[in-house]
Order: sequence, then C-alpha cells, then structure tokens
Amino acid sequence: MSASIHEPTTGAIVVDPEIMGGEPVFRGTRVPVASLFEHLESGCSLDEFLDWFPTVTQQVAVEVLMEAHRRVVQS
Repeated sequence: MSASIHEPTTGAIVVDPEIMGGEPVFRGTRVPVASLFEHLESGCSLDEFLDWFPTVTQQVAVEVLMEAHRRVVQS
C-alpha cells in the first residue's frame, strides 16, 4: 500500500481515529499538523508556533516540514 496524505511516512505525524477524530496531529500531542502551516502562512515564525504549542518539539515540527518539502519536490 502506498502512502497518502492521511498515511504519513514519518513518525512525526499520527493519524488515529481516537485522537482528534483522525485529523493528522503531531506525534505525542493533540495539536493538528494543519495548525503549523496555518501559523506559518499568517507570518508567524516556527519559534512563535513552538512557544504557543509547547507540546510540539522543534524536532518533530522540522520533521513535518521536511516531509512536506520532500512531497512537494517529488510531485
């Protein structure tokens, strides 16, 4: 089975129907991954996002950004 947007290939994102109704969240949190992109799009820095969501580690946030970059570059 190939990975889809709802089946991330990194361990940084968790999709579980028991957590936030299956919305992709950062590993170990209930913070939706979409919130990172929304904050960045609105002009916030990664550091500001991490300050607002202390349960998301910098390592996990960077892993998500790298995975998004990889998917965009390969498409």
